[in-house]
Amino acid sequence: MSDLSHVDEAGDVRMVDVGGKPLSRRRAVARATVRMAPETARRLRDLPKGDALTTAQLAGIMAAKRTGELIPLCHPLPLTHISVELMVADAAVQIVASAETTAQTGVEMEALTAASVAALTVYDMAKAIDEEMVIAEVTLIEKTKEAV
Repeated sequence: MSDLSHVDEAGDVRMVDVGGKPLSRRRAVARATVRMAPETARRLRDLPKGDALTTAQLAGIMAAKRTGELIPLCHPLPLTHISVELMVADAAVQIVASAETTAQTGVEMEALTAASVAALTVYDMAKAIDEEMVIAEVTLIEKTKEAV
């Protein structure tokens, strides 16, 4: 069990002590996909500004900022940048979220949370017209760390 970062030798959960680590510039990018009927995607694509996609973008940004409150052992981080982009394809909405910080621990959870909550928001906004939607492929696609 000691190979898991949030589990000690006795098997108890713990928050990782990052106090001795140097500050680093960190960035993570995550992706999520909401699969849907082509008609649902068309309707989302045709909405005017201030629509469901903007709502999902803002939800993702807000969620990234609150990741430390949502994931019990996750460190609260001073985020320096968050980006959430949504692209409507023929039968899906692709979401790419990035988060950046200068801190002692990575920012993957913030990027994954942003992508996940944006996907949940798209689902919520379109569920009335498409009961077959699927949130899929929530994944970390990049993480970087640079000395400061």
